[in-house]
Amino acid sequence: MSAVKDRRGRVRAAGGLVLDRGAVLIVHRPRYDDWSFPKGKAESRWERDRATALREVLEETGLRCRIGRRLPDATYTDARGREKIVRYWSMHPQGGEFEPSDEVDEVRWLTVEEARRLLTYDHDRAVLDALEWSAGG
Repeated sequence: MSAVKDRRGRVRAAGGLVLDRGAVLIVHRPRYDDWSFPKGKAESRWERDRATALREVLEETGLRCRIGRRLPDATYTDARGREKIVRYWSMHPQGGEFEPSDEVDEVRWLTVEEARRLLTYDHDRAVLDALEWSAGG
């Protein structure tokens, strides 16, 4: 299956910053040996970005989430040399449980500062930095 692209030819993806009690969830992907936010590519040109984000967070973390506010996009060149845009939302878990898989083998709930240190990519840190923390997350 070829990647779904936006009007500018960028690979379309979406994900979430899952927040709970002042902590943010990050995932470890063994294929890349990196720490990032749960995200993934759109499955079809008809799949809306919000639906992609919720589906990918569920697939990677096992958590069913309530979607919150839109966060800044991240754009970068992916491992295959393609320009990629990831649209992010804040999310709050409503249930579910993580089970390790080939795609994501570990998740961690961290403070913002801990997450900033552990995240592999600067574009993820930029999304984290744009998140305004409040008492409700």
